[in-house]
Amino acid sequence: MASSDSSQQSVPLSTILPPLIQGCGVFNTQFVKDPYALDTAGLVHKALQLGVRAFDTSPYYGPSEELLGKALDAPFVHDNFPRNEYFILTKVGRIASSEFDYSPSWIRQSVERSLERLKTEYLDVVYCHDVEFVSPDEAVEAVKELRKIRDEIGKIKYVGISGYPIDVLCTLAERIKDETGQPLDIVLSYANFTIQNSALATKGVHRLKAAGVDVVPNASPLGMGLLRQCGPPMVGEDWHPSPPGLRAAVHQASNFCDSHGERLEVIAIRYALEEWLREGSSVGSRGDPASGVPWERESNKTNLGGHKLGVSVMGASTIPELEKTMQVWRSILDGLENGQETAIRAGRWKKDHEWSLNRRKAVQILTEGIQEVLDNWLDYTWSSPPPGFVNVRDKTSEEAEPAPWLTPAASPEADVPEDIGARERVVALR
Repeated sequence: MASSDSSQQSVPLSTILPPLIQGCGVFNTQFVKDPYALDTAGLVHKALQLGVRAFDTSPYYGPSEELLGKALDAPFVHDNFPRNEYFILTKVGRIASSEFDYSPSWIRQSVERSLERLKTEYLDVVYCHDVEFVSPDEAVEAVKELRKIRDEIGKIKYVGISGYPIDVLCTLAERIKDETGQPLDIVLSYANFTIQNSALATKGVHRLKAAGVDVVPNASPLGMGLLRQCGPPMVGEDWHPSPPGLRAAVHQASNFCDSHGERLEVIAIRYALEEWLREGSSVGSRGDPASGVPWERESNKTNLGGHKLGVSVMGASTIPELEKTMQVWRSILDGLENGQETAIRAGRWKKDHEWSLNRRKAVQILTEGIQEVLDNWLDYTWSSPPPGFVNVRDKTSEEAEPAPWLTPAASPEADVPEDIGARERVVALR
């Protein structure tokens, strides 16, 4: 439960955070042509109906905070889902692709703006966004400032960092614990536990756990859209950092899946979600697993063997994508300890536990083949920040810059093809 009571700060995040978080980074022009043309309210409401109880966003994700806040401020949500029953996770510090501001004044301004956009009195989690783009000193001071906001006015409940390079995340987590005497509540890593890259499990978990980090979510199980039959999202400019050689290897891996009657993204999503439940369990959570058991406020303290589950962030931009994601997620849960009982209580087939175990074996076999095809690109990571990066932020300027995304007034009418039912994507973008 996400409570606004200041006493929550003494409750470890790992005891309450759901292991599946809805990523709202797809409400962004990097992934879709016009985020305002998406049915974001319908998507968020459907997610809540399906048991999702946590939403991840950022000011950097274009209008994502605004769209999520509007969806959560609807009468349907107010009438059926009290604010203390779902989590809102957002970020500070990243303004644009080459613009960062980790100053205390901007941190406070960003938090207040997020509260306004998200139409909430408090934020459950606030991360310092993409910490590798600033100096370690700046990141440490930003964490301290967020903790001041948490302790002085209670508008933040838990504080963490996010980023891509595993070594940077680990080193910074270790430094924060050593210098402040208080470990980070949460560290978000993205694209580092996928069918192509296992660095979070092999290099990150042990160090982050030793640094006292409570929860380590794995985001972007599709490598920001790379691990798909159609490749990275191409909306506007080609922003994806993967090199041509890796893209070619992924294309070959997709052909391999096609030859076995599967799609790369289907295997990649299930692999990452299913294996991270186990690999990330030591830095996982015991929150509501959204297993589909009706009319019960769940906690896997009693369900699914009572173990912590590795936490994943999964994005979806359409209701069919979301429904497919939840179908896969619940099938994965059916294969866990006590999964047969959970499946039956949720109204699913009594043999779904057995089916899930067999599906996992099939995915593992295909994963071996995919990783053989990827060959030297297995566990490759790209540079972040890229070579030659310069932070263009003028910290002395208080002028508001124009939004780099479409606004409602600028948004064209949604072009909905007649055959949208046949053409909808049914797997998540990230």
